[in-house]
Amino acid sequence: MTVRLSLDQMTLWITAAAREHSLDLADHVAEKTGASRRSAQSALRRLAEANWLVRGGSRNRPVWAPGALRQVARSYTLYGLQEDLPWQRDFAPHFALPKHVEQMVRHAFTELVNNAADHSGGSSVTVSLRQTPTHAQLLVSDDGCGVFDKICTTFDIPDAQHAMLELSKGRLTSQPEQHTGRGLFFSSQLADVFDIHANGTAFQRRAWESTGWTKGRPLPRQGSSIYMAISLETTRTLDQVMEAWSLAGDGIEFDRTKVSLRLLAGEGQALDSRAQARRVVARLPTFRKVEIDFGGVGEVGHGFVDELFRVFARAHPEVELVAVGATPRIQALVESARRG
Repeated sequence: MTVRLSLDQMTLWITAAAREHSLDLADHVAEKTGASRRSAQSALRRLAEANWLVRGGSRNRPVWAPGALRQVARSYTLYGLQEDLPWQRDFAPHFALPKHVEQMVRHAFTELVNNAADHSGGSSVTVSLRQTPTHAQLLVSDDGCGVFDKICTTFDIPDAQHAMLELSKGRLTSQPEQHTGRGLFFSSQLADVFDIHANGTAFQRRAWESTGWTKGRPLPRQGSSIYMAISLETTRTLDQVMEAWSLAGDGIEFDRTKVSLRLLAGEGQALDSRAQARRVVARLPTFRKVEIDFGGVGEVGHGFVDELFRVFARAHPEVELVAVGATPRIQALVESARRG
């Protein structure tokens, strides 16, 4: 029986194979797939034309290497998984990323895989890392309970949108004795593109947009899938991102955050109740400075603003609240509430 080779499937493992079998790649492909050596050679030529491989050496003794396009995809059993080993063994050796980009990808890789192992309640995780001429793209998918359902259950939160509001603040963890709630937050801040998919719900963040987190189009699967992309030309670094959320600017403490009220207000819905404001200030005493972002919010009520900028502010003078993105009317309401 003739075996047909799928180039799309081969791109999932050909990068690692090209490094590990540079002198006998055609034989390796034939053995791995059951295809003939001639079919394997043809597939390698097409992958080289598509920039997945680079061929060197002589006509009769080719030497293969990964091309400008690279990808590794692996699945792991979550029980007992040590997240640093897959990175060191299966992924890092096969990519050629700028040093500061590799540092950010490594940080996100280990944090997201660790989250899947410690929080998802699932049995397996699949990790895919792709390098293009312009970006590094990471996808981490587990078969667990779903990140939003986990947050809702753990913190008695009514729905996924409110769960995303809490997640966007940072320092949210269901295991405070083992985690500080930094992993997902800082991974999202490292990326140019960041998407969270879980059980039919999705939220996305784009670094170049001022809107912060917005609803996305969910993937049709159970569990959690986290996708991120980082430009290879970015000037962003891991240290800069850490420092941006530290009042001292040294990246040691995570003591400042930003709350996007857009996540609390549904489309066409006003923020006019004290109950809504109390959802906003939940866990804010763990920070020293908080930006309350009114961007995209057109209408707020006196009770909502009063609960934030008078009641909470007076009860927690150690937390500095700063209103940003407010219309002139909303800013006037904020100042009135501060005067009390």
